[in-house]
Amino acid sequence: MTQYYVLKSLHILSVVLFLGNIITGVFWKVHADRTCDLRARAQALDGIIKSDRWFTVPGVFLIIATGVGLALMAGYPLLRTFWIAWSLALFGVSGLAFGIGVGPLQKKLLVNARAGLAGNWNQAEYDRLSKSWTLWGTVATVAPLVAVFLMVMKPA
Repeated sequence: MTQYYVLKSLHILSVVLFLGNIITGVFWKVHADRTCDLRARAQALDGIIKSDRWFTVPGVFLIIATGVGLALMAGYPLLRTFWIAWSLALFGVSGLAFGIGVGPLQKKLLVNARAGLAGNWNQAEYDRLSKSWTLWGTVATVAPLVAVFLMVMKPA
């Protein structure tokens, strides 16, 4: 039983770090964009990309490993338990949104901001990329938030 609670604690901690990092990244990008300062934008984007590498991506692996471990320890059939199956699907949607949209867009936004610092600023392109980042980021953030709700409520 102690193993179960240690694993559950790691699972919850990894979810907190994962979601906290995503939500904090949104805050810093919006905050930097509101300054209209290219240095602030570049620094925020660089920090977001690095924090994804250090917290978001490892959090994904920890969430999956600990979550699957918990389900197996508790005897839940992963794909036949409604709330687990849907949570896994939502987590997958979040990962796809990050991999296809958010991650690549953050890199493009950073390149754009750094080009602006070098005197080649393209505001229209930055705004276009930011709109796409917001769309993909909303999907990447809302999906795991719904998964957390499912995990806590465990609806039949």
